Amino acid sequence: MSTATMPATATVPIRSLWLEVTGRCQLSCTHCYASSGPTGGHGEMTAANWHMVIDDAAALGVRSVQFIGGEPTLYPDLDVLVGHALSLGLSVEVYTNLLHITDDLWRVFGQPGVRLATSYYSATPDEHDRITGRTGSYVRTRANIIEALRRDIPLRVGLIGDGETADRAHSALLALGVTDIRRDEVRAFGRAAGGDATEGPCGACGLGRAAILPDGSITPCVMSRDLVGGNVRDTPLSVLVAEEAWRTAVEAVPRPLGVAKPCNPDNDTPQCLPANPEPDPNIA
Repeated sequence: MSTATMPATATVPIRSLWLEVTGRCQLSCTHCYASSGPTGGHGEMTAANWHMVIDDAAALGVRSVQFIGGEPTLYPDLDVLVGHALSLGLSVEVYTNLLHITDDLWRVFGQPGVRLATSYYSATPDEHDRITGRTGSYVRTRANIIEALRRDIPLRVGLIGDGETADRAHSALLALGVTDIRRDEVRAFGRAAGGDATEGPCGACGLGRAAILPDGSITPCVMSRDLVGGNVRDTPLSVLVAEEAWRTAVEAVPRPLGVAKPCNPDNDTPQCLPANPEPDPNIA
């Protein structure tokens, strides 16, 4: 696919933020772009740092935040951060493996303005568990998909691949009552970098979006984490996005001519430009 420089990429206002609050996860998925797992940590960002990022995001005009990991439900202050974001008028999505959700977290997720997202790898338990590296993960994730639907919590589910396995999983989700189902390919990052990864970056990284990593780094996308535009522990978000380092990071992203397939890191929130077929009025 040919590439070209897209004009004024670093001047696109940030409207959505990934907040990667932890690198810890109960699973060890073979394709994890962040190489998360049980031995991962929460990074250098404190709860106070995350509060400040959310404050700055709201002041900048960011409309939505997505809490990701690792597994964000393992972050001890997730409930407080979600509440803080909601109090500032931001919409919230939590991308979780739905492996273990406490009663307190179900109450947090049931608040207006909160959405859930998860991944579902196969309608066959053994195959799903093989991918996640944890026996029993299929049963627990499926049960909590059902529970989220029972509680009327908005939920979207991501599938990997376009083959028969994904087709069967799609049908199984529809049978459960899931209506928001998205697909993506394995992308060559993290643990998937040396494996069977078929897709790289979509080329829309940094266009109206940014990611904050557990160490405080700001990057155009969770899958372009080597392109660092500064650190929110040292410099406020509002200052970082106006500085040369951020412009350099965004402009370093290869820009394919015509993004034919959606970029779905974590299968994206609906606000993500490449995942949204409708034009975003905030992007020239």
